[in-house]
Amino acid sequence: MSASEILVTGGTGSLGRRVVNHLRGPGYEVRTLSRSARGAGVVRGDLRTGEGLAQALEGVDVLIHCASSLHKTRQTDVEGTERLLEAASWAGVSHVIFVSIVGIDRNPYLPYYRSKLEAERIVERSPVPWTILRATQFHEFVLKQIRLLERVPIMMAPRGFLLQPMDIGEVADRLVELSLSEPAGRVPDIGGPEVRTLPNLARAYLKATGRRQRIVEIPVPGKAARALRKGAQLAPDQAYGEVRWEEFLSQTIQPKRDDGIKGGERP
Repeated sequence: MSASEILVTGGTGSLGRRVVNHLRGPGYEVRTLSRSARGAGVVRGDLRTGEGLAQALEGVDVLIHCASSLHKTRQTDVEGTERLLEAASWAGVSHVIFVSIVGIDRNPYLPYYRSKLEAERIVERSPVPWTILRATQFHEFVLKQIRLLERVPIMMAPRGFLLQPMDIGEVADRLVELSLSEPAGRVPDIGGPEVRTLPNLARAYLKATGRRQRIVEIPVPGKAARALRKGAQLAPDQAYGEVRWEEFLSQTIQPKRDDGIKGGERP
């Protein structure tokens, strides 16, 4: 399938930006939906209010929906998806691709996961033909969580949390592949090349940065934590990615010197 015009929501974010870059080429035009960004190929539109969505979708054949928010989840992921799909239906969009998260139905105890699951249902009910892809945790997300944990002298890492981190560029590759194919409904989940615990990933991070910070594994109560320990967010039989955690770290961070001075991220 060769789409003449593609709109990417969240196209200025970590995933969406890579999708846009991978799509650029002859044969079709790529637009990025943004509330505030400007520039070539950027169209204004706000999922939280619906403003500009109809104009942004004019002439669009394929819609890749990457926009999401951890802070305004209800307004963006649920209500925003509903507004977007309604506008896409009126605009005659022929295919919407929605990126979601592995295991959200097995761990519906976190508000963000519940919202993503509800957004999936909205896509499935839409008259616009659809494809839904679920992926495991992005390397960047795991890195952000570990950096939050390292802010105190002793790192308190949740015991037994199982993760399957994945390269965000490989997720973008799969989304591009799906966007240039026919609508396929719920396609097989994709995950990173290995399953590891969060403390294990944190230790690899400290080694890569040259830090000697102590890690203490702590038990975390609750249904959501129990689901994470049982592997709710894993797709071990559907390892799609090839970039491992240590390889991501080597490309992303600089080692810290023994005197404790932090190295910054590579540009």
